[in-house]
Amino acid sequence: MKELICIVCPRGCRLRVSEDGSQTEGNACPRGAAYAQAEVTNPIRTLTSTVRVLGGLRQRLPVKTASPIPKSLLGAAMKELRELRVQAPVREGAILIPDLLRTGVPLVATRDDPGGSVKG
Repeated sequence: MKELICIVCPRGCRLRVSEDGSQTEGNACPRGAAYAQAEVTNPIRTLTSTVRVLGGLRQRLPVKTASPIPKSLLGAAMKELRELRVQAPVREGAILIPDLLRTGVPLVATRDDPGGSVKG
């Protein structure tokens, strides 16, 4: 059995889940069981980071995936973000990469950058 701490709600239940996800213990609600099963069979995470902005008010723009992607792809996604350059102006919610690593999940801007002089 693998031990986890549930992150679905503030309770932080201590979970035990079988390696195949078929059995869970310690969850106070059904959401905890679903979390534990997903965590051992196909863990996913929402990626938050920054990318370079060309001609922006700042040098970096905060971004995130619109929904979680497989945890195993986080390293490759970060490599792609390191290479990405975005031209200002950029609006919050703008889709910067429509299909990040062929996951079907877009990468979106989480702040406006209207452009102008870079502050240093």
